[in-house]
Amino acid sequence: IRDRHGADVPFLGRTLQLCVLERGLVRLNGQDLHPDQVLPVTVPPGASVTQVRDAAQVWLKKQAKSLFEQRLQHFAPQLGVHWRKLSLSSASTRWGSARTDGHIRLNWRLIHLPMGQIDYVVVHELAHLREMNHSPRFWDTVAEVMPDYAQRRKALRQAPVDLKED
Repeated sequence: IRDRHGADVPFLGRTLQLCVLERGLVRLNGQDLHPDQVLPVTVPPGASVTQVRDAAQVWLKKQAKSLFEQRLQHFAPQLGVHWRKLSLSSASTRWGSARTDGHIRLNWRLIHLPMGQIDYVVVHELAHLREMNHSPRFWDTVAEVMPDYAQRRKALRQAPVDLKED
């Protein structure tokens, strides 16, 4: 995440502008900014670069948790599965994981990607609640609700998101 005011931050496949506000400031340089175009972080006056980055991550993780829960609730009934718990991950090598007890972990950095790629990861992990492998039956399960999963999977593999970034 860029840590300066005005920096571009990927969000749901589009770009938001990092809007660093000192507490009590409601307008930015005399401009009204549209809420759908900014990632707002409020920091104390004189905040450090680390404080700005941390505040932006808190905002992104909050958005991620809410969105991922909505998508899990949307797709689980279609697959006939029940998830029990969602945790956000900061894993450096994977987008998600699923356990047989219904615990789903999704990498919060998915929030940078378009919805089609997020939905692919959600469906992929939910499908593991039926098939805990990558057998043909697993892929058939994914295809039940996402016939175009192969294209989404390819797009995810080409995604310009560094899983190791802070």
